[in-house]
Amino acid sequence: MDWGPELLPALTGRRELVAWLVLGFLVTFLVTRFVTHTIRTGRGPFRDASVGGVHVHHEVYGIFLLLGTGTVEFAYRPDGAWAGLLAVLFGAGAALTLDEFALWVHLEDVYWAREGRSSVDAVLLATVVGGMLLIGANPFDADRARGEGVLALTVLLNLCFAVVSILKGRVVLGVLGVFVPLVAAVASVRLARPTSPWARRWYPPGGRRAARSRSRFPAGRRNRWDALVDLFAVVPPSAAPRAPDAVTR
Repeated sequence: MDWGPELLPALTGRRELVAWLVLGFLVTFLVTRFVTHTIRTGRGPFRDASVGGVHVHHEVYGIFLLLGTGTVEFAYRPDGAWAGLLAVLFGAGAALTLDEFALWVHLEDVYWAREGRSSVDAVLLATVVGGMLLIGANPFDADRARGEGVLALTVLLNLCFAVVSILKGRVVLGVLGVFVPLVAAVASVRLARPTSPWARRWYPPGGRRAARSRSRFPAGRRNRWDALVDLFAVVPPSAAPRAPDAVTR
């Protein structure tokens, strides 16, 4: 790619916006988890939000933030401080929405159930993506001198590796592999986890690969990612129900 003088300010400005977006995302997620913990334990002034007897989840506010910031971005294309504010608000909306990712999947309130851990998974993976973009990793910024066709083929092949990695249950490596091709390529040829879609489809019960997979990933085995999820997904003790007299989540 031609790193001419006119391109450098654009890249710097883009990275600055990503930084504001990631900051808004992380701060909102941490504050949201703090508030939901206080609601669960009955401490502090916060209460569940309710409209007409219907509990309003905080993902609703996130959806409206995403819709609003997206509309403003496409309609007005703000720059300067306004662009930074828009990035912060978009990150906040994304955090509020992804923090209840499990609700999208199960269509019920599983926030404090085991299924709710997938919400933390989604938030942490989004943080990984934001971090990769922040340091300048971008699969679409390859050297265009090779030609658009070669670029498109390279990106497509790398995405295929990433998808295979995710299907094998190696989600973190698959997401990282979108930005670092070698990571996805290596993860795609490694053994699949026994509960992954790939193993269920391609590892026949009683087969050698199924046995190897169960031996490599025994039931109850924990890894560093599980420990990281535990920091945010641990279920606090439940307090006695209280009237929803304040709007929080």
